[in-house]
Amino acid sequence: MPLKTNDPNKKTWIPVPMDSDFPIQNIPFGVFLTRDDIITIGTRIGGTAIDLGALHQLGYFEGIPLTDDIFLQDTLNDFISDGKKTWRLVRNRISEIFDIKNETLQNNEEHRKIVLFTLDEIEMQLPVQIGDYTDFYSSKEHATNVGTMFRDPENALLPNWLHIPVGYHGRSSSIVTSGTPVRRPMGQTMPADADSPVFGPSKLVDFELEMAFITTDANALGEPIPVDEAEDYIFGMVLFNDWSARDIQKWEYVPLGPFLSKNFASTMSPWIVTMDALIPFKVESTKQDPEPLPYLRQKDKKTYDIHLEVALVTENGTSTTITKSNFKYMYWTMAQQLAHHTINGCSVNSGDMMGSGTISGPTPESYGSMLELSWGGKNNVALNDGSTRKFIEDNDTVIIKGFCKKDGVRIGFGEAATKILPVYQPKKNK
Repeated sequence: MPLKTNDPNKKTWIPVPMDSDFPIQNIPFGVFLTRDDIITIGTRIGGTAIDLGALHQLGYFEGIPLTDDIFLQDTLNDFISDGKKTWRLVRNRISEIFDIKNETLQNNEEHRKIVLFTLDEIEMQLPVQIGDYTDFYSSKEHATNVGTMFRDPENALLPNWLHIPVGYHGRSSSIVTSGTPVRRPMGQTMPADADSPVFGPSKLVDFELEMAFITTDANALGEPIPVDEAEDYIFGMVLFNDWSARDIQKWEYVPLGPFLSKNFASTMSPWIVTMDALIPFKVESTKQDPEPLPYLRQKDKKTYDIHLEVALVTENGTSTTITKSNFKYMYWTMAQQLAHHTINGCSVNSGDMMGSGTISGPTPESYGSMLELSWGGKNNVALNDGSTRKFIEDNDTVIIKGFCKKDGVRIGFGEAATKILPVYQPKKNK
């Protein structure tokens, strides 16, 4: 099936600002609350949100096998379950409807009023019901930096790291969408000069620059997904900030890994960019040495050239870009992650989320966490207002952005923005 949406010469009758993340070649999917307090599934072109539920009711998806209520739900899970053929048919149809040469909706003022919304008329929602969330640890630079800080630099990577995509199961209930504030977590820590742990607010709250992919129903229990078929079961990608409390993590992570230090919150961008939209930005992935075991060997080992950056905004509104990285630095690919995840027969469902792990590049300016940028708190990270940070302070806002660019087309993900609030204070009875 031809991917008509990827034509770099395609134009739309919807106004699209220069360097918008959302040209007609993107067509991401999300869920939003409309000005009439109706939740709908939608897409976006430029600064215009498009109500797909209304489009479907008005007959614009005629000929595509869709249930009547497929876009009238509060999550994308059922649409994602329909599979790649349906995703492509829908994206191609949207591309046709909003092509500059197509006057059907363009000249129908009544329908446009029903279907189109400005961004200030909608409120983005969590786009999927996330049944399970897995976080990987797949950036060699990040794993090496952390291993160097906390272990012998000569043995920074643990023996298994170059052989398997290391991961752990995270908490899905605390995943929130961009713009949702997060409170500083409480927990146990072991101060360096103490003999026993203390309880209180984390002093070392940190962001993690990640991306995540969303799966469709992929396999039955007991059936692994072959590595060369894995991307067929990936719907799309989002920006992801897997918040960490480093001091809580240091005390709790042996022997079972992070718990309270990671489950207090993770932030995702609200628009899911499909894998089809990212096809033009495929590049060769990192060379793997030693060669992985046969079940992880890809015939076409590609990744995606996605530019990433993180800004820290202080309470006074000053913004500082503190790191720039790229998804292509990842050592393990998404296909390898999904193949490894299911090699033991673990079933994967529609709406499941897989985090990449912190994405760090080869230089200090491309590190994907404050832990690395401040090198464990030894160095200050300078901000544009003259202040400095070693970790994230109360009322700081962290904003992750990402985009691809090639042949004059920019495909972006919007942003994953979160403000850290002070610890929760119970209300006192009067």
